[in-house]
Amino acid sequence: MSKRILVVGGVAGGASAAARARRIDESAEVIMFERGPNVSFSNCALPFHLSGIVEKSDDLVLMCPEKFKKQYNIEARVNSEVTKINREEKRIVVKNLETNEEYEESYDKLVLSPGANAILPRSIDGIDGDNVFTVRNVVDIKKLNDYIKTNNIEDIAVVGGGFIGVEVAENLHLAGKKVSLIEAQNQIMNPFDYDMAQILHKEMMDKGINLVLSDGVQKINKDSVELQSGKKVDAKVVVMAIGVSPETSLAKDADLEIGETGGIKVDHNYVTSDKDIYAVGDAIEVYNRLTHEKSRLALAGPAQRQARAASDHMYNIPHRNNGVIGSSVVQVFDLGAASTGLNEKAAKKAGISYDFVYVIPGDKVGLMPESNPMHFKLIYEYPTGKILGAQAIGKGNVDKRVDVIATMILMGGTLEDLKELELCYAPLFGTAKDVVNHAALVSLNILNGDFRQVPVTKVRELVEDNAFIIDVREKDEYELGHLKNAVNIPLSEIRDRLDEIPKDKPVYLHCRSSQRSYNAVRALQNMGYENVYNISGSYLGICCYEYFEDQVTGREKIVTEYNFN
Repeated sequence: MSKRILVVGGVAGGASAAARARRIDESAEVIMFERGPNVSFSNCALPFHLSGIVEKSDDLVLMCPEKFKKQYNIEARVNSEVTKINREEKRIVVKNLETNEEYEESYDKLVLSPGANAILPRSIDGIDGDNVFTVRNVVDIKKLNDYIKTNNIEDIAVVGGGFIGVEVAENLHLAGKKVSLIEAQNQIMNPFDYDMAQILHKEMMDKGINLVLSDGVQKINKDSVELQSGKKVDAKVVVMAIGVSPETSLAKDADLEIGETGGIKVDHNYVTSDKDIYAVGDAIEVYNRLTHEKSRLALAGPAQRQARAASDHMYNIPHRNNGVIGSSVVQVFDLGAASTGLNEKAAKKAGISYDFVYVIPGDKVGLMPESNPMHFKLIYEYPTGKILGAQAIGKGNVDKRVDVIATMILMGGTLEDLKELELCYAPLFGTAKDVVNHAALVSLNILNGDFRQVPVTKVRELVEDNAFIIDVREKDEYELGHLKNAVNIPLSEIRDRLDEIPKDKPVYLHCRSSQRSYNAVRALQNMGYENVYNISGSYLGICCYEYFEDQVTGREKIVTEYNFN
């Protein structure tokens, strides 16, 4: 007898599971149930409808039920909510939301892909207002866009600085709206460490976003948002994007086991506590291969792989579960921002001994048009040199570099492996010593004790303590902007001016991107200086790190002028 496979939920997880089952077994009866009107849509592209990059909301719909039936022989029932699972009888109860009719369907195998719900804190006064929106599906984004246009809305507040919040804020700004982005934490984009997130803060401010950090929403009015600090932000529309919670009500009602993180508990083949029920996507608990802890990960790529593995298991096709590492990329106006694996915060939380380097090489040969610096941070385990994660921000191909690191993590790669990695090179695409090779070499120097560094986060403290800092850039660069107490001794002159450099106290060196200052450090070490340090990130990193706080708090600058070139 052929299998009867029922799938609850569409999009990345459910639709992928159904399609994979069909490819394996042409005789199976495969039925999908979707609560909304669209069974397959590009949820990652939803924000781009607000700016018109995706012109029509209908373009977000990837596959209609008729097409599923014709191309895949899969029955897709929309506006159909699965309200109950009867595990003993292996049956589900389905409610037709158009007619309110309820009926039952039997299954041999059941796949749950219910997704997640946007978090709407009931503690916020006005959270149920007509001017409050979320962005989870095509209906949501169309409703938001129509409301903005119909009411000629200009002032909009986006609450939450994650992927959806940042992309919604950018696309609303591109549509000509006055946008405030409000984040209760001290930074946007949690996958990035604070030193890297500062680059994104600057970009959003430079582009005209009213960026509010370290302040939560207390009340939503018709024309404003009141913050916990007492401040008010003009807003006639509020988009809530503070996060999602897994949709587990159906699983809980069926007495399926829920994991420690609140997601549906599954084994390595995505089987729930019922051997005939699978679960995939945003609603499940996953295993982090680096921290060895359970977590949740709401990303389309992992959901599709989980769906394939679940369908494979139904037919006894083996699967190796590698766990997750959380690779992602987002556009923030003119910058790309990519990350994978662990950042410093995650490594500390997991109790992993680590170190890192922050380098700013060029994304391609400097002679080429549109060559730009790339801010790249590499996290590695100490003392093994095992690669743990990376963050990259710049105008060039940040995703390419971080994808390389993601691959190295999967393969258990070390700094030595990354150092020797042979990558494609041509002047228009990169440099002969690629960004990732460069980061590996610097990391190995640190790991092996060839020189010492201080992070960009410590520079203000050094300046305020009147530490001896040498700026090894050329005089004309120095005059465009420098640390207020830095002594300018260009690399080209350093061997002739040793009498100006003390040996009885620490000496800190920097240039624009840490490369020339590294050479100066090595030269001084070879000439008997034992207490010299390179400033990681150098002047470009210092400016990016300090700019946002200086602008927002009005504190005294530690540089004469910001210079981001």
